[in-house]
Amino acid sequence: MYKKDRLRQLGLTDFNQPIGLKMNPENRWVKKAELIPWPAIEDRYAELFPSKTGMPAKPLRLALGSLIIQKQYDYSDRELVEQLTENPYYQFFIGLPGYQQEPPFAPLDLCQYFGQKKSKDYAAFFSSSSSFCCGVK
Repeated sequence: MYKKDRLRQLGLTDFNQPIGLKMNPENRWVKKAELIPWPAIEDRYAELFPSKTGMPAKPLRLALGSLIIQKQYDYSDRELVEQLTENPYYQFFIGLPGYQQEPPFAPLDLCQYFGQKKSKDYAAFFSSSSSFCCGVK
């Protein structure tokens, strides 16, 4: 099951920043987030979850954004979660509504989430989407 969440922040001005943190709109992750056609990719992503029952899938921007970051730097699952927890630009990129000190998910969650989805369609979606998005400068 997948629930589209069109209410998530898409712009830097909507990102809830702690007092004293002024994020740079010229940061590469802010710029990359603006260039990726999240709604169009989300429409394709939602098709991978036709069931109307069960636990909803991770939001597209969280899942694909995390995979892009992990792929770009070859992070382990554990290191990815630590980087996401420490870096507000990464948190913005993966679609969190604001900076948070808590991890967005546990390393095991990431492994289980991507490990459970072994269909060819799912693998092809993430492979093509992450390759396209990693090429966005």
